Amino acid sequence: MSLALTELTLSHFRSHRTARIAGDGRPVAIYGPNGAGKTNILEAVSLFSPGRGLRRASAGEMARRPESLGWKLTGRLRAGGRPHEIETWSESGAARQVRIDGKPATQIDLGRLSRVVWLIPAMDRLWTEGADGRRRFLDRLVMSFDPAHAEASLAYEKAMRDRNRLLRDQVRDAAWYGALEAQMARAGIAIHQARAAALERLTTAQAEAETGFPVAELALVQAEGEMPQSEEALRAALAGSRPRDLAAGRTLVGTHRADLDAIYAAKGVAARDCSTGEQKALLVSLILANARALAARDGDAPILLLDEVAAHLDAGRRAALFDEICALGAQAWMTGTGPELFAELGERAQYLEVADHGGLSEVRAR
Repeated sequence: MSLALTELTLSHFRSHRTARIAGDGRPVAIYGPNGAGKTNILEAVSLFSPGRGLRRASAGEMARRPESLGWKLTGRLRAGGRPHEIETWSESGAARQVRIDGKPATQIDLGRLSRVVWLIPAMDRLWTEGADGRRRFLDRLVMSFDPAHAEASLAYEKAMRDRNRLLRDQVRDAAWYGALEAQMARAGIAIHQARAAALERLTTAQAEAETGFPVAELALVQAEGEMPQSEEALRAALAGSRPRDLAAGRTLVGTHRADLDAIYAAKGVAARDCSTGEQKALLVSLILANARALAARDGDAPILLLDEVAAHLDAGRRAALFDEICALGAQAWMTGTGPELFAELGERAQYLEVADHGGLSEVRAR
């Protein structure tokens, strides 16, 4: 049986003072007017995985206004054929806490149990925005395969912040740089290898599938030159770049300079030069490939979050998307303004209507 949330309760989360949703493992089609709180439900589900959720918001930003008392999410997660009780919450804007089956847990523990992959409208600019957004997108996919990727990323970022502080202060003590560069090299190579392994999995998943969505040729590229392939090489590259980095006041070599390159394979056109519809189709293709790769590895598909995705696809591609979701057995939480956007799903989905009554959201099953 695939990964699924069979119960979800939101308390003082975003627009929802309280909401309770029961799931049965089928896809969940959520519809209602703009501003009713549909995306807030998806954001709540995204927090059943490591990180800051699909909006990358701080814990304080998720609290219902004007009370701002804090928030709590509880859920029954079906994973590995058995149920788990998950709680995650924040009090007065403090970092969110996690409890699994009644015991305190880390977000990494949560990532080993639950895998959630999402596509939201803000990602539509992925191929035309800066490299930072593509790295975040890629790293989210990587974390779905390897939750420890988050720890390596945090270690790298912390060491790089400290190194950048030395650079801005024009410190020239080689010993201080050497210690930080060793940390960056160790974490940086782990990050690079995890990214490369994830791209291999995605490429294989795309090649093995018959799908109504285009295949993307994917590659990791560096802003300058080639990425060093060993800790020693990266450490040497960082040391060699110190004079240039001192002049710039920041680190110009390393994993943080990577970018995700994609080409629409059938046309040989870079994703950034494709039409808006083609760019969206490539994104959907990658999300589906991620889900297929996880299902092939783990025996069950991740939970998918697809915000307003149906509105940007024609009827043929909508039907293809829904067919693939159902073939995977994935619990996909999807939003749209009306039930007609999910007509091709028929009885294969649950339907939830979200209404906004004077600023208080109400969720009811149809």
